[in-house]
Amino acid sequence: FGMTNYRTLIFVVLSLIIFLNGQSIFVARAVAESKVHIVYLGQKQHDDPEFVTESHHQMLCSLLGSKEDAHGSMVYSYRHGFSGFAAKLTKSQAKKIANLPEVVHVIPDSFYKLKTTRTWDYLGLSASSPKNLLNETNMGEQIIIGIIDTGVWPESEVFNDDGIGSVPSHWKGGCQSGEMFNSSHCNKKLIGAKYFINGFLEENKSFNSKESLDFISPRDLNGHGTHVATIAAGSYVQDISYKGLSGGTVRGGAPRARIAMYKGCWYLDDLDITTCSSADILKAMDEAIHDGVDVLSLSLGSVVPLHGEIDIRDGISTGAFHAVLKGITVVCAGGNSGPEAQTVTNTAPWIVTVAATTLDRSFPTPITLGNNKVILGQAMYTGPELGFTSLVYPEDPGNSNETFSGTCEDLSLNSNDTMVGKVVLCFTASSSSGSVSSAAGSVKKAGGLAVIIARHPGSDLEPCLDDFPCVSVDYELGTNILLYIRSTGSPVLKIQPSTTLVGQPVGTKVASFSSRGPNSIAPAILKPDIAAPGASILAATTTNTTLNDGGFIMLSGTSMAAPVISGVVALLKALHPDWSPAAIRSAIVTTAWRTDPFGEQIDAEGSSRKLADPFDYGGGLVNPEKAVKPGLVYDLDLEDYVLYMCSVGYNDSSISQLVGERTTCSNPRPSVLDLNLPSITIPDLKEEVTLTRTVTNVGPPSSVYKVKVEPPLGVQVTVMPNKLVFNSKTKKLSYHVRVSTRHKINTGFYFGSLTWSDSVHDVIIPLSVRTQILQNYYDEN
Repeated sequence: FGMTNYRTLIFVVLSLIIFLNGQSIFVARAVAESKVHIVYLGQKQHDDPEFVTESHHQMLCSLLGSKEDAHGSMVYSYRHGFSGFAAKLTKSQAKKIANLPEVVHVIPDSFYKLKTTRTWDYLGLSASSPKNLLNETNMGEQIIIGIIDTGVWPESEVFNDDGIGSVPSHWKGGCQSGEMFNSSHCNKKLIGAKYFINGFLEENKSFNSKESLDFISPRDLNGHGTHVATIAAGSYVQDISYKGLSGGTVRGGAPRARIAMYKGCWYLDDLDITTCSSADILKAMDEAIHDGVDVLSLSLGSVVPLHGEIDIRDGISTGAFHAVLKGITVVCAGGNSGPEAQTVTNTAPWIVTVAATTLDRSFPTPITLGNNKVILGQAMYTGPELGFTSLVYPEDPGNSNETFSGTCEDLSLNSNDTMVGKVVLCFTASSSSGSVSSAAGSVKKAGGLAVIIARHPGSDLEPCLDDFPCVSVDYELGTNILLYIRSTGSPVLKIQPSTTLVGQPVGTKVASFSSRGPNSIAPAILKPDIAAPGASILAATTTNTTLNDGGFIMLSGTSMAAPVISGVVALLKALHPDWSPAAIRSAIVTTAWRTDPFGEQIDAEGSSRKLADPFDYGGGLVNPEKAVKPGLVYDLDLEDYVLYMCSVGYNDSSISQLVGERTTCSNPRPSVLDLNLPSITIPDLKEEVTLTRTVTNVGPPSSVYKVKVEPPLGVQVTVMPNKLVFNSKTKKLSYHVRVSTRHKINTGFYFGSLTWSDSVHDVIIPLSVRTQILQNYYDEN
């Protein structure tokens, strides 16, 4: 989910989309006579991978009639984390194999368009502190982070292995050779790199591997994968700046953790897009599980409408389920379709879903009007001061036949005389940074000297090419400048270079592009889970692009926020190797900041800024240091996930094949509200409901916790018991929550919290309740 302008910064997904600056675009594919299909068989029934693959070939052989045809049809055998295969099949063949009793799903392969210096100090993980999570875990040295993305640029300084010890003994992967890439490009930091292209090739017969700009190897073309890897686990690189701004040290969250890159996304030259085959991404996940990764980081996702969590069409969810059962925490970006509600993706309860915030950093750029009024815009301009220069807003004075347009995207329609030698003001309704580059390009081509873009507050910021002065202001400031222009016959303006401001004066916000809840497929499951910085994040990229500055670039998106959490998870995993993925997620969620690190409120950017709520940022902004000692955790295991699948209506046979053992759901089915998440979300409260949660003590054995509730508006919340007493024998305790409403009409969601405190630990979970009387009325009548 990355920013734009980077080869349109196209990123991907697995049946997926890499969230590209808030824009996700589906690429339609014509159905061929014979097309790659994914045949999903659920949990593997045998531990020998060769035996599993042979069973796949036998199944194909019985369908196609010969071993030769079976081998010719097979694209991939999924045999490590789960069982299944990708094969070239006609529609009738796919239908026939789907009827076999051992087959869970058969779906056609699909394609989609691909959608830090300050981060770690801001989150309290400064390397200069002798006692913090970073140093207690030796910076995550024994942890392996698997990243599924666009590949890696191995020459980047962020992959240096200075001072890093030998490769962890549990690593079973390797370095795959290919175009401009071989085993020598791996080291003790970048310990693995593989690529998966078979699914892509089967659906793109015109692709010319010899002429394509992309590398048929793990090497990264557009830089997204390299950027994401840097944020999660990049090694220290000193004195990095970007366009003259934000100088400092670049490193990842776990700077000694190992990186394993799985490339499953490929550039199509004729369409100028990068796409990923779901068959390739699933194979990458299968291999990563086999190779021994501890964390899987995917800055990928789908778009609404979502598929069910155990529907193979949501391959990330299916692959993640098998990974989580093997103790691998799976972290995914939540999407860039914000600030609209119900847009968050990667919503399965076993995935850690990440929202994006801004940092406590801005780039103020003083604009001085001819009346001596100073306005602070935002830019990344480090060129010389632009002295007082004529200022124009292209608008029809009412007596001309010429075309005038003050819309940023339409500036090119104006005659050059309108803009030559001047600073141009324009307005845009678009939140995309493309409107900025469009305006800057038009003004520069016409001989203008700078452009002021009035746009939606909170839109992404990036420099313009060649350090052309392009300064962003909000509509209020833009209107002030326009009123000044209209008030004088000779308006002028001065622009000074941008500066970098960090710290308390700059408020933290949930980024406008960050996708929001509630969860559109299972509204009782709170998504996103957690938030992390994802706006204007400086990290490494390829060096074969004009947009990088010495191999580094600033990008924005939940693509950038997800690897921040992956880095934090790696450190927690190093300190608590026995914690399950659910326990790690719980520790992060229950200890998160509900304010920024300075105690100021976190706002949510949107059409009108508001106080952030759980649908904007889940539990809050990640607080790595507090997550080390959460006190209590809300844990989940296979039995809990099965109860969840029963509660939302999946049938017994689908669940049985997914988990690899016979499963029968109870009648009546369990309540989804009882899923042991570190949150409570009730989307359809009519009068009263009682739900259960279980907490596990991971703090001092003899601890006593008392409850404190901040109820949502108009909602009564009672917790029984109101005190939990743990000792050396009692490590798990359950409590019940009775929730009732005083509302007599349908409402929107109201928010509160439930906290267990022992005076040392505050274990906080968000509470979200919506009264739905009318819907319940129709359900009952």
